[in-house]
Amino acid sequence: MFHQVKQQLNKNAMLLAFLMHLLITQECVSFTSFVKRSKTISTRKTELHAMTAPALIIGPMIRRMREENRKKNMPLASADERDREAPGLRIGTGVWKWPPVWPYDPDLFARSGEEITKTSPAAGNPMALLAQASQGVGAADISAGDSVDETKLDVKKYWGETMKDVTTDLEEAAAEKLKSHYAYYLKDGMSVLEFGAAENSYLPEDFKPSQHVGISLSKDLMDKNPSLTDKFVIDIDNVVKEVGIDSDEIRALEEEAEKEDGLFDIILMSNTIDFLTNPREIFKSAWRLCKPGGIMLVAFTTKDAYSSKFDAAQTNQWRNFNDDQHMYVAGSFFQFSASDGWTGLKGFDISPEGANKPDNNNPLAGMLGGSKGPQPMYVVQATKNSVAEIIDAEDPEESFKSRMWIMPTLEERDKQLVAPRIARSFLHYSDTDNEYLLNQIQYLPKIYEILIKMDQFAFPFNLQAQLAADLITDKDFNANDHQLTALKMGLGLRKPSADFWAPIGQYTSAMEPENKVNLLAHLVPRFGSNDPQQEQSLQDFVTGLKPTFQLIKTKCPSLSESDVQTLGTELLASEILKPNITTKEQFALWMQELTEDELLQYYNDRTQIKVLAVAEMNEMKAQRQALVQEREDRMKAMKEQVEAARSERTMVFNEKTGKMEEVKK
Repeated sequence: MFHQVKQQLNKNAMLLAFLMHLLITQECVSFTSFVKRSKTISTRKTELHAMTAPALIIGPMIRRMREENRKKNMPLASADERDREAPGLRIGTGVWKWPPVWPYDPDLFARSGEEITKTSPAAGNPMALLAQASQGVGAADISAGDSVDETKLDVKKYWGETMKDVTTDLEEAAAEKLKSHYAYYLKDGMSVLEFGAAENSYLPEDFKPSQHVGISLSKDLMDKNPSLTDKFVIDIDNVVKEVGIDSDEIRALEEEAEKEDGLFDIILMSNTIDFLTNPREIFKSAWRLCKPGGIMLVAFTTKDAYSSKFDAAQTNQWRNFNDDQHMYVAGSFFQFSASDGWTGLKGFDISPEGANKPDNNNPLAGMLGGSKGPQPMYVVQATKNSVAEIIDAEDPEESFKSRMWIMPTLEERDKQLVAPRIARSFLHYSDTDNEYLLNQIQYLPKIYEILIKMDQFAFPFNLQAQLAADLITDKDFNANDHQLTALKMGLGLRKPSADFWAPIGQYTSAMEPENKVNLLAHLVPRFGSNDPQQEQSLQDFVTGLKPTFQLIKTKCPSLSESDVQTLGTELLASEILKPNITTKEQFALWMQELTEDELLQYYNDRTQIKVLAVAEMNEMKAQRQALVQEREDRMKAMKEQVEAARSERTMVFNEKTGKMEEVKK
């Protein structure tokens, strides 16, 4: 008996040491239950005394942890936001911060034992997977097809056969909180789509939808759900990378949604994000199916709630992250699926009173026999934004961005870089019909499929964005096979053709990278025209490089080799590259007549254009920042007015009694 007691005391001593370590790392927030227990056992004369912190340390420790816990649980949302939303708002729209690219290791969304890299840190230190995000470097581009594992979970068999009768059984208190939250946003006559549908959708009893479509692999459970009007048995994790769910039924719905400007007012996903292996693609499909102004609500409970039932299907991110991290990750699914295509992103803690939150209290409470409260409940939600139908002359950048929201291949970083460059081109040529630019944006993914293969240090992201913008603003560019092949050769990603790209590379080797980008943007759109005259112009350009450079060197000995090549290619591009402007012979005669002063003037004019372009870009950025600041100032003034009115009011409507009551101050 004494031996068993001693073993228990040793175990508790080890736990105390571990708790001290958690304090240092600021992971633990409350030791109250443990301190009470430690007082009970500290009367025994064992080696525990050697490891127990004195009262002088324990007291401040507990006060500090309580204060940290209080701060941690304070809502990160304004009073005005909380008044306008359902109860429980914890994270408001202006709080979320995101890295420039998708920050997660692929194995984070793999199931245990299905990792692409068996030595992945996903099963060890989950936060290590986010470290690269701060450096703006995306996770490894590894497709699901790169690794075939015979032990991979057969999800159709798992959900359709093995677990066909296993219900979620959300606790009553948590279910009522979820119903209450839904009731705040659901109105009769709304159309509802539910991903991961099962036997219960937790909808308010009096809610009457016009349509409620359920999608999951749990056919038997969906058949038990009285709310569903339509059911589709679909594996939503079967996706086309960076595009969406790979399903004929989903594609049919998306096509209908495109014609009707969205199909569903509400999209629900309850206790399903723990199983998603391809969340970005699923949220892209959700965005396409949602109506502008419609809301997607993603509800979940704590990570251990169903681990005994569905452990085999849960991903590493769910296993290894805590509730707060799950809320951030859920928010990132919105951000990295459609960026600003989702607006009003918010996080709610709608947990019942006294909910058991092991991540926010003593993480060892269960081991020490702590009390168990109701299940926690959380919701992360956002509203679908509207895509620009025409270019807003006052804010063209936002118009172009809206067309890129769910665009594959481009990271958010790329969209932020390329949109203002396209907007500048629009403003620069505003006297002509520039609506074609909205259509040209569709070619960006094909360009970036090539650009992502480039070394980011040799060809930085800003130059990639400039090349992409220059290409799509050229009306002759339509991303045909000949143009894409020319782009690859020009970038050195494919062996250059001996009659064109090899001499181009040889004669322009001294040019600055930015000027090479400009030249490439001139050349690539000229390919694939099926016009014999255009083909001849390309040949005239390349054969004219050497004599043009020699003539400029002779007349302008003060110019560097780089300047000579830049000036020569600019003159050839403006006069020779497009047919029916100047013949090769006419160009040669013209060059012979030019004086040194005239050539230098051309060069200076070209340099000045570049300076003006930079100035225009900076001015446009400043104007946009001023516009954003003006909007923020208006919102701030409105909030201050609301706060002032709230503080000065003497009567308030009581929803419970249905009467106006005097405000108690």
